[in-house]
Amino acid sequence: MKEIDARGLACPAPVLHTRAVLQEEKPGSVCVIVDNAASRENVQRFLTSQGFATRLEQNGTVYRVIGTAGSEPVEHPGVSAMPETGASKIMVMCTTDRMGFGDDELGLKLMLSFLRTLKEMGPDLWRLVFVNNGVKLTIAGSDVLDDLKAYENAGLRILVCGTCLTHFNLLEKKQVGETTNMLDIVTAMQLADKFITI
Repeated sequence: MKEIDARGLACPAPVLHTRAVLQEEKPGSVCVIVDNAASRENVQRFLTSQGFATRLEQNGTVYRVIGTAGSEPVEHPGVSAMPETGASKIMVMCTTDRMGFGDDELGLKLMLSFLRTLKEMGPDLWRLVFVNNGVKLTIAGSDVLDDLKAYENAGLRILVCGTCLTHFNLLEKKQVGETTNMLDIVTAMQLADKFITI
């Protein structure tokens, strides 16, 4: 079993190191050691996307993600779910929980209205990504949570930055979307036909 010690590495380094080992050495099994829950989720999801069955061992804040090759690969968030024929792939990134500057209360109302109106894009809306302060829109108590859950239930892939959730101590409060990393976000940006940042 190949062991990768990724403790102390910031997102997306644990996934990048794991990917490099898989590409170069092609091990049948791997153990990736990480020291935060966001990295654990990202590494587990990546290994699953590469056809590894995973299991988890935890000792305090240290996680050992153990993967064994042989299962069917699962769609990777940055690559999957192509839109309907003829539709564009529009990725919307929310970097804050408010829209614009000047008045925070107005900015919050505008952001909520914006997110609720995104459905007008129809099948062109391909990814919805939340980073930095924007992750606060995906947690319990968010005024737009029901709308985001409806989008997700309709098939929209929602990506939520794990590093950002960890920074704000909100990882356990996330209620919608996939905890993700910068590699997934950059991959999605490359594949999108249009990219909108709010």
